[in-house]
Amino acid sequence: MKLLSNSILLFSVILLTLSVSKANAFSALSLQQVIQQDTTKKDTSKVITKNNSDLDKKIEYKARDSVKMSKDKNIIYLYGNARVIYGDFELDADYIRYDQKNNLIFASGTVDPKTKRYVGKPIFKSGAEGTAMADSLYYNSTTTRAKVFGVFSEQEGGYFSGGQSKKQADNEVHIKNMMYSTCNLPHPHFGLMISKGIATEKTIITGPVYMKIEDVSTPFALPFAFFPKQNKRTSGIMLPTPGEDATRGFFLQNFGYYLGLNDYWDAKFLGTIYTNGSYEGSLQSNYTKRYKFNGGININYASTRNGVQGLEDIQKNFRIGWTHSQNPNANPGTTFSASVNLSSSTYYTGTAANATYDQNAIARNSSTSSIAYSKVLAGGLFNFSTALSANQTFSTREIALQLPTVNLNMSTISPFDSKNRTGEQKWYQKITVGYSLQGNNNITTKDSILFKPEGLRKLQTGFQQTIPIGMNFTLLKYLTFSMGGTYNEVWNFQSINKRYTVFTDGSYTSRIDTVSGFKRGGSYNLSTSMSTKIYGKTKEFKNLGNIKMLRHVMTPSVSFTYSPDFTTEAAGIYKEALDQNGHKIINTTTGLPLTYSIFEQSAFPGSFSGRQASIGFTVDNTTELKVRSKKDTTGTGEKKIPIIQGLSFSGSYNFLATRRKLSDISFSGRSQFTDKLGITYNGTFNPYVLRDSINGSVTTKKEIDRYFWQDKKILPRLERIGFSFDYNFNADALKKKNDAYDKTKDQIEKQGMTPLQSEQLNAINRDPNAFVDFNIPWNFAFSYRFDYSNILGVSTITNTLNFNGDFNLTPKWKFTFNSGYDFKNQGLTPMTIAIYRDLHCWDMSVNWIPYGAYKSYSVTIKVKASILQDLKLSKRQGFYSTGY
Repeated sequence: MKLLSNSILLFSVILLTLSVSKANAFSALSLQQVIQQDTTKKDTSKVITKNNSDLDKKIEYKARDSVKMSKDKNIIYLYGNARVIYGDFELDADYIRYDQKNNLIFASGTVDPKTKRYVGKPIFKSGAEGTAMADSLYYNSTTTRAKVFGVFSEQEGGYFSGGQSKKQADNEVHIKNMMYSTCNLPHPHFGLMISKGIATEKTIITGPVYMKIEDVSTPFALPFAFFPKQNKRTSGIMLPTPGEDATRGFFLQNFGYYLGLNDYWDAKFLGTIYTNGSYEGSLQSNYTKRYKFNGGININYASTRNGVQGLEDIQKNFRIGWTHSQNPNANPGTTFSASVNLSSSTYYTGTAANATYDQNAIARNSSTSSIAYSKVLAGGLFNFSTALSANQTFSTREIALQLPTVNLNMSTISPFDSKNRTGEQKWYQKITVGYSLQGNNNITTKDSILFKPEGLRKLQTGFQQTIPIGMNFTLLKYLTFSMGGTYNEVWNFQSINKRYTVFTDGSYTSRIDTVSGFKRGGSYNLSTSMSTKIYGKTKEFKNLGNIKMLRHVMTPSVSFTYSPDFTTEAAGIYKEALDQNGHKIINTTTGLPLTYSIFEQSAFPGSFSGRQASIGFTVDNTTELKVRSKKDTTGTGEKKIPIIQGLSFSGSYNFLATRRKLSDISFSGRSQFTDKLGITYNGTFNPYVLRDSINGSVTTKKEIDRYFWQDKKILPRLERIGFSFDYNFNADALKKKNDAYDKTKDQIEKQGMTPLQSEQLNAINRDPNAFVDFNIPWNFAFSYRFDYSNILGVSTITNTLNFNGDFNLTPKWKFTFNSGYDFKNQGLTPMTIAIYRDLHCWDMSVNWIPYGAYKSYSVTIKVKASILQDLKLSKRQGFYSTGY
């Protein structure tokens, strides 16, 4: 009984939804556009003219095979590719009969004697409207009445076929037994059968309307329908999608109201209700001004109720989204953009990514939002920009707000150079000066106390100014030198004061007090650098197949930097740590008094380092192979393969440091072996050795200030290394996916973002399987990431593997999958499996998550055409019932 009652409820809701959707879909029909005449259009005919009622109505006709007349010459017969033009009414058919006395035109096709098929059907067009085809028709050129049999016409993505239509003199159109469908076949797979109806300029009234699938009538019907027919954007009720969730019960999804405010702005108010008490609501609005800007606003709220009655777990979540983009040519020199994505920390997990079941969105741990404005000032000398931004971390529920940031940057100038200079620059004319100002007003706190007094007290405000001065010149043609310095100054409106407590075992804790008030600090450094390029000897190969040549380019650079000591108390930035008795605390590592910066938790901590005189070094390497190109049929073509790109090693040595004078040596690079396979890698070498440190019964490793070569080791200690790569086995599939993304993006930029386009773009971007192309027989892609670290003798290895793909089971069936492998837990990550069936004018999809916290499935059958996007049947089992 429960199954029966559920089925009755589901089919009742679907019946109402589909029936009304069909009526709304029919509103696009305008039969009076099929056959009409323009009695004011000037004559262009040179064949036959006929005057009638003092109006110059002229008819032009011709035929390929023959033109015959009756004995009284009142009837003209046209055979074979016949054509008649009356004003803006054009008619082509295999057979046309024109009765001049009664002003009646009849057109039909003919039966081919060889194939016995009905060919040469009448094709007619009126004005600027599209063409239509019929089995036969009558048209009265005087009364403008017409009768059409078996029409086939496309109207705004839909197709009307069969039946009869009769146009009256008052422009009313009577229809009978006409089929409406989005299937483009002359004999459609499905359709909405309109038994009878009347269409006027502003309204449509129909009798019984019901659905037919494969010529079988269904009980999805309405006894009658009456609704306005307008040829412009209108407001109206949006019908829901019915379904059943295993946990939350029956649901009506996305019902609401659409507001067509004007041609540039619209809005949708949508809601979803479940029989267990859960509900969701959303506001979606899109706006656009061609050649200026476009954007959209999305506000979602969800109340999810889980568990048995009386012990429910109720989650309330929200999300606010806003996108805005400006046409680059709309206002040259000024830009404004927005990308806002604020949500509660459990929104994506609690709503299963707004019921999309997108694993990437569900696993998302952070989000970023920004609103930015910039303007070019003083003819391009200055660039001003400001931005509001927010960064959320869902796992810790932390939110960092920038309210706002301000930047003013000056282009680098040569103050001692002349615009009218002739000849080479003198040394002082090569001096360049720049300037930048950055302001910040930020707060980092928990989202639960963001707007409470304890949260607002964490607000940090400050400014930072930077003035770089430099000079570049070339020495001995191959050595590039640069020298200069940088002055930095920070203004902060909050600083800190630390109070320390020292315990009997020598350990200590500190309490931080925030002090309001203006504080400033300045620092500077002097630097010089030199770089050049060294080209390795080219190695040519003669017996290595397609490999012809190997070339290596090395770019070494050396720099020297000096800065005074800004950590003394005299500088006013650092303070000595004092215990509860006012005594200095000694740093056990350095043996010097412990100090701290009063700007540690300010908007701009600044760069107030100790005295340093350091040499920095960097070596960049590029290695290329020159091979024969297989695409060149002449056999002489070549191409370059960069097997090593940007492999760089860098580090520094500080002569004035008390310990660890040599920094860690870091490296990074990338290699592109083929068009499909590229690898990036990075890591760090530690030049210092480790020694055992015994603390009671526990033995650990401790780093000492001793270099690896002093222990007669050949290589420094590898402290960290990581590499990643991705590979797509089918380049055509990747290209089509990218083309689909670019096409949708171009439409958005030109016309403004609609909800459907936005969802398509997001789906293609986040899910490789969202773009289903049956013309691609198969595709498989994967990505891999490996990281290794060894910190003080404790090694850690993490590696992740993600893969996705699809293949055609048959030309009409496609199977897609998306998953990965968790090496730590030695198992597959949550998998998404989908099966698609191309039903010509329908789509069927089965989406299944077989295991994990979001174990669920859904089955959807829907019409392909967007005009009938509400015409679908869905069945879903909810993920909340899994018990995870």
